[in-house]
Amino acid sequence: MCATKLFYDLHLHSCLSPCGSEENTPADLAAMCALAGLNVVALTDHNTAGNCAAFLSAAARHGLLALPGMELTTAEEVHVVCLFPTLDAALAFDRLVGTHLPAVNNNPSIFGPQILMDDGDGVLGEEPRMLSAATDLPVGQIYPLVRSFGGVAYPAHIDRPSFSLLSNLGLWDPTLGFPLAELSLLCPPDFAASRPDLRGVSTITSSDAHYLHQIPDAQWTLEVDRPTPESIIDCLTFSLPRLTTD
Repeated sequence: MCATKLFYDLHLHSCLSPCGSEENTPADLAAMCALAGLNVVALTDHNTAGNCAAFLSAAARHGLLALPGMELTTAEEVHVVCLFPTLDAALAFDRLVGTHLPAVNNNPSIFGPQILMDDGDGVLGEEPRMLSAATDLPVGQIYPLVRSFGGVAYPAHIDRPSFSLLSNLGLWDPTLGFPLAELSLLCPPDFAASRPDLRGVSTITSSDAHYLHQIPDAQWTLEVDRPTPESIIDCLTFSLPRLTTD
């Protein structure tokens, strides 16, 4: 079977993320991804999958393969991208994560509104919990936990000076089990070579777009046997090339 090359962006935020633009409705986000020439996309709002149903529906209208996901904040304030093969799995994980968030409400005047929407830009309400808060889930529990829901998890933007595994923990720890890591859009080209602890670590790059204009034209690709969410997760888990630092 011939491999299919797909352009991807697997780290996108909607208006449900407190730091996301109110223009990032699920429908407009999907439309912009299609205009950018993407094939595979994922919605990864902070500590919630609440807008994933709307995004998956809107993405399907544009012929996009969309994965439901979340950018989880661990107890150590490490951001981790979590992707799932089905909406049911993502929503079940969402319910679990909700029990690990602090009992603190969002202050829209400070952090911005957290808007729940349908796939036609209709407002369903606002999420009252402060989604920008850290959960009490340790980073060492995240990968096996996400795998138990059929998904894949990996540290986000590890090259950044905050909310990243390397900035908060100091080094890459293979015992955490993550099969890959994400580099940011502006990661220095020599970053991996400067980190011996990243030898053998697979990486991908995604936009982490919080505004529509931050979605770049298609440039990153994955090769899979079949264009399905399961194949994307398998590729991220088992099939990416690994870095060398020679």
